[in-house]
Amino acid sequence: MSKGGSPLAVESASPPRGGRRESEAAVERYYRLHARIYDATRWSFLFGRTSFLRRLPADLAPRRILEVGCGTGVVLDALARRFPRSEVLGVDLSDAMLARASRRAAAHRGRVRVERRSYDAPCSDSGGFDLVVASYALTMFNPGWEQAIDAARRDLRPGGRMCVVDFHDSPVPWFRAWMRANHVRMEGQLLPMLRSAFEVESESISSAFGGLWRHLTFVGRRDPSGETG
Repeated sequence: MSKGGSPLAVESASPPRGGRRESEAAVERYYRLHARIYDATRWSFLFGRTSFLRRLPADLAPRRILEVGCGTGVVLDALARRFPRSEVLGVDLSDAMLARASRRAAAHRGRVRVERRSYDAPCSDSGGFDLVVASYALTMFNPGWEQAIDAARRDLRPGGRMCVVDFHDSPVPWFRAWMRANHVRMEGQLLPMLRSAFEVESESISSAFGGLWRHLTFVGRRDPSGETG
């Protein structure tokens, strides 16, 4: 787990392991090039990146929040504003993206921190988070999205919420191939495992650009009994 200190510090965890190393290194290189233009360009197709917050229960008051694949910190900032009494941790592999996220974190006076790590294992050994969020992150974990969903389930306290907004699928072969070239797998793979891992509270699948692709929003709850499966 992370250590204390300045909200501007980007903390380090253990390096990627096993077969994930090559894929994660490729994604790091990709974002080293794209970090500067990410926020200026991604708004045009990352639909629902922060509006998913409206799907959460109105009375939700999480003490600790984790964002998986926090990127430049846009969602971290939205989470901190929506939940002004919460501690928020964002994890990501890209130093270039985390440098931008840390600047957003600084505005929240230590409540928001970022950490460089591979999310193939829980951040907490005690199920210490009330809310785990993954916004357009899991479809880029190839391989590793299954491990990330399992890690999120174990990171949640019993009854805690998992919220995912991400690409779902596309009926257009050339578009799927183009997205794979940009490290995104969109073959409908996330939803079945999310349904299996969590008690579904809400889910939706919406079309984008006339049906070129679909994106999903999912909110689920970890079994309140604390069963880990």
